[in-house]
Amino acid sequence: MIHINIISVGKIKEKYLKDAINEYSKRLSKYCKLNIIEIDDEQIPGNLNEKIAENIKNIEGTKILSNIKNTYSISLDLKGKQFSSEEFSKKIENISLNNSSISFIIGGSLGLSNKVISNSNELICFSKMTFPHQLIRVFLLEQLFRAFKIQNNETYHR
Repeated sequence: MIHINIISVGKIKEKYLKDAINEYSKRLSKYCKLNIIEIDDEQIPGNLNEKIAENIKNIEGTKILSNIKNTYSISLDLKGKQFSSEEFSKKIENISLNNSSISFIIGGSLGLSNKVISNSNELICFSKMTFPHQLIRVFLLEQLFRAFKIQNNETYHR
């Protein structure tokens, strides 16, 4: 059974998002061993500038990279490749052939550091639109669940 890690900056505070994450985590338990790792996000000051933003991303990036060991890592990034659900399912299946663990990385509100991006095996993008990183976690879990349903030829609403 494949291990799926979701490494995400920031904690989920909203109950409705926690409920969705718990529901998809429960559904995914049939298909994979899921591990959600929450990285503390850094405080963003009111006087944010490019240098401070890079420093914050680097601090969060160091915490992210300390959780990546012996895994195929996929960062969620606006510059990443977009997939249909069927293509994403095939991608997960193909990665699983040579890897026992896949880690998905979701950055904080400022995004991911260049070091995290460059250390990723690949980048994917769910949409060119901007979404809160807490909501992207729910999107990712739903798409992972859908991917496993597709792989197993099981019906799931379209």
